[in-house]
Amino acid sequence: MKKLLPFAVVALFILFQYCVQPPDYANEPVIKYIGLSKDTIKQGTGNQDSIFVTFSFTDGDGDLGYPLPDATPSVFYRDSRDSFPKDPIQLPYVEPQGAGNGISGEITVKLRTVCCIFITPEGIPLACEDVQSFIKFDTFSYFIKIRDRAGNESNEIRTETITLRCQ
Repeated sequence: MKKLLPFAVVALFILFQYCVQPPDYANEPVIKYIGLSKDTIKQGTGNQDSIFVTFSFTDGDGDLGYPLPDATPSVFYRDSRDSFPKDPIQLPYVEPQGAGNGISGEITVKLRTVCCIFITPEGIPLACEDVQSFIKFDTFSYFIKIRDRAGNESNEIRTETITLRCQ
């Protein structure tokens, strides 16, 4: 009997392994906000400063990212102050994973800094260096969504408030 016990354990393990159902995710990606690397950045127009945003994802058909050399973007984000889209980001290609292609995980993206924005009493918008004499700080959030290879778009998430140092 003691000699059969290891075989029985292995057999049960194999049986349970094949009984586990693959996740049942929607074909549209679903994302959930996790957090920021920091909540204050210095304003700028390029790589002066950046912030990392992390969010989780699920995708029922597992078709995120594009194989190289295709540079089709998959992550889209915009600034809450003006709602203009920023430069989209390309996700790495995710290889199909067998019969049940549902995938989940976390994504961390690096987003470059933006400029402080100030609207004068005359209604003239000022940005970056022109703002420094008017305000010391500005605040905003990012709205983020992703798109898979089938063209399915995720829900949109919003980061917490980010503070920009204008000077």
